[in-house]
Amino acid sequence: MTSRTPAHWIVAVKQIRYAFGLILVTAPLAATAHHSFRAQYDSDIVVEVMGTITEVAWTNPHARFYVAAENDDGETVTWDFELASPSALFRRGWSISSLEPGMQVTVVAYRARNAPHVANTGTITFDDGSRLIALGTVPQD
Repeated sequence: MTSRTPAHWIVAVKQIRYAFGLILVTAPLAATAHHSFRAQYDSDIVVEVMGTITEVAWTNPHARFYVAAENDDGETVTWDFELASPSALFRRGWSISSLEPGMQVTVVAYRARNAPHVANTGTITFDDGSRLIALGTVPQD
């Protein structure tokens, strides 16, 4: 068994203080790293998209789902809809089976500022009339 000298303890205390200081400096940066809703989405541009879910991704920091829909020219385009985190959705009563490929949906959402087929989901209405609310603020139909 080796004994520790006072010099070892001084080095250990300095390392702990350094690590703690580093955490204090970087923690606020991590907290502000998440994008602002208004920076990415325009709450004045509300879209309503009717189509078929083609893919669902239950990933962090945001779950996403993709909808194939017809545009005004009759062409099929794929919309990318952002949701809250999976854990936040599950706390609101969602489950993995809430959204599945093949489901027919009408999505009301806020369009992205810089991408024409990307939006932040407000509500999802299914063929049977049932509805999921994805945001705290729901776009008005």
